[in-house]
Amino acid sequence: MLRLLGITAAAVLALTACSNPDSTGSTSAGDTFVVATSGEPDTLNPVLGYGTDGASLIFDGLVARDAGNTLTPALAAELPTVSADGRTVTAKLRTGVTFHDGSPLTADDVVFTYTSVLDPAVDSTLRSDLDMLTGVTAPDPSTVVFTLKYAYAPFLQRLALGIVPAKALRGQDVNKSGFNQKPVGTGPYQVTSWTPGDRLVLAANDAWWGGKPANRSVIVAFVADDNVRAQRARAGEFDAVELAPKLATGFAGFTVHKVPTADYRGVMLPMGDPVTGDVTIRKALNAAVDRKAMVTGVLAGAGEPAYGPVPPTSPFHVASEPAPVDLDAAGWVAGADGIRAKNGQRAEFTLMYPATDSLRKELALAVTADAKKAGIEVKPEGLTWDAIEPRMKDDALIMGWGTPYDPDFVSYKLFGGQFAGQGFFNPGSYKSDVTDRALQDGRDNADPEKRKAAYATFQQQLAADAPWVFLTYLQHTYLVRDDVAGVTPRVEAHEHDVANSLWWNIHTWTRK
Repeated sequence: MLRLLGITAAAVLALTACSNPDSTGSTSAGDTFVVATSGEPDTLNPVLGYGTDGASLIFDGLVARDAGNTLTPALAAELPTVSADGRTVTAKLRTGVTFHDGSPLTADDVVFTYTSVLDPAVDSTLRSDLDMLTGVTAPDPSTVVFTLKYAYAPFLQRLALGIVPAKALRGQDVNKSGFNQKPVGTGPYQVTSWTPGDRLVLAANDAWWGGKPANRSVIVAFVADDNVRAQRARAGEFDAVELAPKLATGFAGFTVHKVPTADYRGVMLPMGDPVTGDVTIRKALNAAVDRKAMVTGVLAGAGEPAYGPVPPTSPFHVASEPAPVDLDAAGWVAGADGIRAKNGQRAEFTLMYPATDSLRKELALAVTADAKKAGIEVKPEGLTWDAIEPRMKDDALIMGWGTPYDPDFVSYKLFGGQFAGQGFFNPGSYKSDVTDRALQDGRDNADPEKRKAAYATFQQQLAADAPWVFLTYLQHTYLVRDDVAGVTPRVEAHEHDVANSLWWNIHTWTRK
């Protein structure tokens, strides 16, 4: 469990107010917003994966996303242009932009950021996201040119990556740099302090190119345990907090926001296990789970059934509800206790979930009950993430992923055979030549119809192989104080903790 805040929210507000005076030399607590989330980044460096898909509060990309997730210019003066063959992308930088330390943004910073991601010596989780990129150059201080191996349709969306200052990192070991804990960006907020397991304190960047933030500071509290986060919300410690749907009830003075997402939960099934490695068992489990009951009971209606990794809101979505399978015909015969077995192997497996996540725990218990009706014994086990990670190749896990931006994002690494067994990407070591070809075709083609055909094949093959049992798409549930103005929900991805959450535009928030 993450450590609790060592001081009360009121004390935090007072400390922040003292460190961020306004032009009159004083600041009220109302100038600070305290938000709480379960997840915490490992680093604050975008090159190493902070602020996935751009949102970070601390950094800006060449492009950003508005309330409708439409791309808008950010550090680029206008949306970058794409050549007729789709293989050259040119960005002109906005003039007068400075980093938090006052140094000017130049094209060299953009080149450094992207070449660092591509550098094999840098431990960037984003490298495969940019494997279509062959070069980044700066013909002059305000122009950046990207050269691609092939016409990659969603490349402009990759330009939301936060830009780091070259002078702060050049010549250093990026993996170990102090910049990763106390970074310098161009965003609306700059880092005052980061206490891992506790909080991130941000101060307004009054020189931000987008305009002076409407408030003086933001505190992001990291509270892993759902129930503890709810208790502290009831104690009045937060202005906004994300909670499991069942916990977000009975709060006076707060408004509940149920935000649509592309964030799914599902059961990752390892291919090396003698039970979950059997496709018939996987398909039987896929057909047995009662997704609608999970939405009603576990999510309190804040979601919808999930049958695959491409959300129903996407133009690439293909419906594929599972069909029942005959386990008897496949040799899995029920014993006296109702649990099936084949060649002496009982149809049983362990299902891990993070113990502090109440929603995943309830989903694991629901899967356990549904599986038993099909003669499959599931043993749920709540663990810490440190205990979960080394076991993901061998034991099933309630996982979450998903993105509203493009089907290439996440799925390429989560289901691609080349990533088998690589951490949280394809931890169950699923491999399929058909899936790999479809994912690569979707990535290589710029033509919308060819991409739709590729992702239709991908979803159909995934349904046939059932390496995951997809359960639900979530609505992220937040509580926000009634006196807060400026809240603007938008469709969210799975990764959303620090910045890509309901408070993505917190620089515009004010008190009513």
